[in-house]
Amino acid sequence: MTAVRRRTALALAGLALLAACATKPPADAVSGRLALKVDAGADTPARSLSSAFELRGDGERGELTLSSPLGTVVARARWAPGEATLATHEGERRFDDLDALARGALGEALPLRALPSWLRGRPWRGAASRDTAEGFEQLGWQVALTRYAEGQLDITRAAPPAVSLRARLETPS
Repeated sequence: MTAVRRRTALALAGLALLAACATKPPADAVSGRLALKVDAGADTPARSLSSAFELRGDGERGELTLSSPLGTVVARARWAPGEATLATHEGERRFDDLDALARGALGEALPLRALPSWLRGRPWRGAASRDTAEGFEQLGWQVALTRYAEGQLDITRAAPPAVSLRARLETPS
């Protein structure tokens, strides 16, 4: 192998290594697949969403990226105190907080501030919780941890409209 080919091969190997490192989620990230189902309400049809996700941060500051099966980013939500943004192929929308973002994007108030803690298998510190046989209850939602060690998390709300969120975690914390 000539010196030029050797340097080229080393450069390509280095780029491949950098690319592999760049695609690895940060240490504090939680990723996997999620499926959300919202039953029909009095004025709304049933809705569902299935997506790969990566979550970084907590209920105070963070970012949630939803991707298609081919890896295309479908939506990216970012939040910090007093603001939340949602970027999709339709553009970027701004909201006062995560609750408003959930209502605007999904048509339903979902506890997005609690979700980072729940995906890590623990109650959110911002509200009281109660232990149950399957996991815990918080903010009117049941968080089942019975299969958490296997990377499965089930979150449900029975109050109308009923909502279920199933997460398959690649990086359980």
